[in-house]
Amino acid sequence: MTGPADAAVLGPVPGPADAAVLGLLDGRPLPRTGLDRRLAALRAGPRASALPLPGSGEDRQLARWVAQVLLTEALCETVAAERGLAVPREAAPAGLDQQAAVELGSVTAAAYEGSAAVRAVYEAVTAAVTPTAEEVAHYRTMTGPAAAPAVWHLAFPDGGTCEADPATLPLALAAALRAAAPDEWVTADGRTARRGLPGAAPARPDPAAPARPDPAATVRDAARRAAFVRWLDRARATRLTLVPGLEHPGDPAQPDNHHRH
Repeated sequence: MTGPADAAVLGPVPGPADAAVLGLLDGRPLPRTGLDRRLAALRAGPRASALPLPGSGEDRQLARWVAQVLLTEALCETVAAERGLAVPREAAPAGLDQQAAVELGSVTAAAYEGSAAVRAVYEAVTAAVTPTAEEVAHYRTMTGPAAAPAVWHLAFPDGGTCEADPATLPLALAAALRAAAPDEWVTADGRTARRGLPGAAPARPDPAAPARPDPAATVRDAARRAAFVRWLDRARATRLTLVPGLEHPGDPAQPDNHHRH
């Protein structure tokens, strides 16, 4: 349930766990009642059978993960109020595609999908993010179609001709043809051929590929998500304090983290 973008910045405050506290926002305790309601709703929901056994380590990890979602929502609700952002009271959940969810991290993605305040803060924080022309060009290059393979027009002493990808030819013959001038006969390993067909009609061009959509919007969306993750990490580090028992599920110091090295 955790991802790179959800990495914990702060450890929990030392001391015994307070069963009534979800965490601290700007030093102010937040009640755990919201967590209890969210967990109860999950247990009563259509995916209840997929949830871990109550009381197990995985169940405690689920509670930690849901707590991080709720703390993220509470943080963004406070920021939205501070900035005077318009947050609709009744808003349907939003949906993220798989790439966006991975880029945000599971905690932030869940908070974004379920909280209008998180989405409002996202829009405000990332409104000015614009990728450079170089970034867009790099994306276009990295995601463009592979170059079409080279095709040689070959002639043989018996009058036969063919078109062939040099990678499919015997290595010695391909090397000899590559080193020879066009239309020069070469022999390698008992095979004779020449590259190029004098006076032959050029090969019929492939049908024009459909125009690729401008990737600027895709690159900008990814840049906005990255900027939001950075902003949120800083905001969590400076304004949120975790409590024992509701540490980040990826915290290697908490007893239910099974990814220790």
